[in-house]
Amino acid sequence: MKQAISINVNGADHAGEVEPRLLLVHYLRDVLGLTGTHIGCETSICGACTILLDGQAVKSCTMFAVQADGSNITTIEGLATNGNLHPMQEGFWECHGLQCGYCTPGMIIAATQIVDRNPNPSRDEIRHGLEGNLCRCTGYQHIVEAVEYAAAKKSGV
Repeated sequence: MKQAISINVNGADHAGEVEPRLLLVHYLRDVLGLTGTHIGCETSICGACTILLDGQAVKSCTMFAVQADGSNITTIEGLATNGNLHPMQEGFWECHGLQCGYCTPGMIIAATQIVDRNPNPSRDEIRHGLEGNLCRCTGYQHIVEAVEYAAAKKSGV
């Protein structure tokens, strides 16, 4: 038996009926076609599926789409505005915070929440904030530098 849901994703309202067991990550990718949210481990370990749910970084493989009913979601596709990269996206580009790119959308979303909560995070605070997101390529140094870049850009430094 399908359930009706209504979700705002990246500023656009979406309504429909879904199976109660449909994971949010599959709703975003398969129903809405927003494939920037990656599926990694499907066990909440890697963080590749991280999105912002009502401003909170959430691993979208850990919840059902019906649980997001009435929520506002931002995916990696929703960060850029008017063709301009979000400061965090720009930071990852400028500071080489990505290699294979698989973890990048989740890292950028998690890092966005870090800077939204603390406009001037220390390196330790950045590392702690990203603990739930795994990268197998970069060694994290460039990711930390990308977050610092974005924080400085957002604060006008």
